[in-house]
Amino acid sequence: MLVVHAAFPLDPEKRYEALDQIADLVEQSQAEDGMIDYRATTDLTDPNVVRFFEQYESEEAFFAHTQTDHFEAFEAALPEYLAGEPEITRFDVDSATELDL
Repeated sequence: MLVVHAAFPLDPEKRYEALDQIADLVEQSQAEDGMIDYRATTDLTDPNVVRFFEQYESEEAFFAHTQTDHFEAFEAALPEYLAGEPEITRFDVDSATELDL
């Protein structure tokens, strides 16, 4: 499994436009083959930061995601929405276990 965590600091003046495009990106990404989970949320301490949590079955599924029209459209528009540098971390995971709290 491949997991990606990304944080995007948004320009407050472009926030709502960016969130609309992010909502579309999430909806279409969740339907992709090889996608386990794809979510975006705003940070509680800074609502102008959007955090992505993505889980893919494989490297191939991740690569296929980066080749979709919806991802490419978001990637092309992203620079106009940003107020700083994104932080993106990739995790290669051998196993995952759900915890009971």
